[in-house]
Amino acid sequence: MTSNMFYLNEIWSRALESIGTSGRVDSFVFDNFYKESNLVDLNEKKALISVASFIHKTLLMNEIDLISTTLEDILNAPTKLQCDIILEKDLTRFMNETTNETEIQVIDETFDSSPLREDRTFDNFVVGDCNRESHSAALACAYNPGNLFNPLFIYGNSGLGKSHLLCAIGNYVKKNEPSKKVYYTDSNKFVDNVVNSIKMGKIDAFKKYMYSIDVLLIDDIQFIAGKEKSHEIFFSIFNELVNNRKQICIVSDRLPTEIKGLEDRLISRFSSGLSVGIDSPEFETSLAILKVKMSNSAFESRNIDEEALSFIASNFNRDVRQLEGALNRVLFYAIEFQKDDGKIRFDTATNALRGQVLVSDKSGITVRKIIKCVSEYYGLTKQQLTSKTRTKNISTARQIAIYMCRKLLDLPYIKIGEEFGGRDHSTIMSSCEKVEKQSKSNGAYLQALNEIEKIIKS
Repeated sequence: MTSNMFYLNEIWSRALESIGTSGRVDSFVFDNFYKESNLVDLNEKKALISVASFIHKTLLMNEIDLISTTLEDILNAPTKLQCDIILEKDLTRFMNETTNETEIQVIDETFDSSPLREDRTFDNFVVGDCNRESHSAALACAYNPGNLFNPLFIYGNSGLGKSHLLCAIGNYVKKNEPSKKVYYTDSNKFVDNVVNSIKMGKIDAFKKYMYSIDVLLIDDIQFIAGKEKSHEIFFSIFNELVNNRKQICIVSDRLPTEIKGLEDRLISRFSSGLSVGIDSPEFETSLAILKVKMSNSAFESRNIDEEALSFIASNFNRDVRQLEGALNRVLFYAIEFQKDDGKIRFDTATNALRGQVLVSDKSGITVRKIIKCVSEYYGLTKQQLTSKTRTKNISTARQIAIYMCRKLLDLPYIKIGEEFGGRDHSTIMSSCEKVEKQSKSNGAYLQALNEIEKIIKS
């Protein structure tokens, strides 16, 4: 007998002696029902008593106040003690469930989720042609978790609002269905949690905790690539949640099939739901984003000219972060160097952003326009053109787009590399050389180049 069992038996013996001598219970009832019961669990708030049959349980439940006050007196309990009666046949299952709940609580505290950004909601997400599809899919998943698109896989370059949509889903569910358990994390933290749970010998408890989640939100899933143990754990969690109609939403900078080092079985699972892309914002969306940023800044929106905002929206719309960075640069410049009435006009914006504009003043051609024209010519998406995919048709189109940026805009190789997914300048140089070499030896290739250039200039 363990020390805890000895303690419980001692407490219950004293309680039974007190109840038996109190004169409040018939001796026949006491001998046949009370003496056949056992105290099996006890803490400062609750006592659990086991009995042999339903009749035993019914009778003791009628005397539950007497049992509670007796135990409170023996323990000198400062607060009311709750007493529960359970059948012996249900005791094992009950204790296992209690253990699981305790393990989940410990894991919840140890491997908690990342905090959701409360300022990222559907209400302040600017919708345009570039993100309308992904916004609609995310809203549908938030409105009816687990029953529409599962998993939802959102892909696109960095800084386009993927994380905003993940947080918006989580915030929407927490607001409208507070009983649901939302877990938001990036893949790096998930890998860390797997490693730590293995070290602590709690990997099974960690999986049980993850199985209890209603909405799982994973950011930057591409960083899980190559982590074999994490693949195994995530695969198990993924199957369990989907099979139980729990919602999974994943974002990445590329399609599942383009993530190198990701197991085929995970690629298959990710592709089984709905995959939607986010593109760089077009002019109208960029302008709307800037106005939202201005309304949330300390600088009043009426102090900036519409033409100045249009200049930023036209030339810094690769992603939302670039837009925000250009706007902050203009605001800083106006505060520090502008000495007139404080109104930010077109010339203020151009002076503030001198040397950073990726556009030819004579032609009006931008990098974004070149990418758009080339991708449409080859029937590709703009995300594919700037992705890491090296399939022949995508590589050919990407090299031509890079070549056109160099030829028509005369941009530095480093700048072009930044526009094409952060590629090294040597890669950009090599692409230009390949296009020039191919155009000299392949007539059909040269014809395609000429047609694309005409489309870009039109």
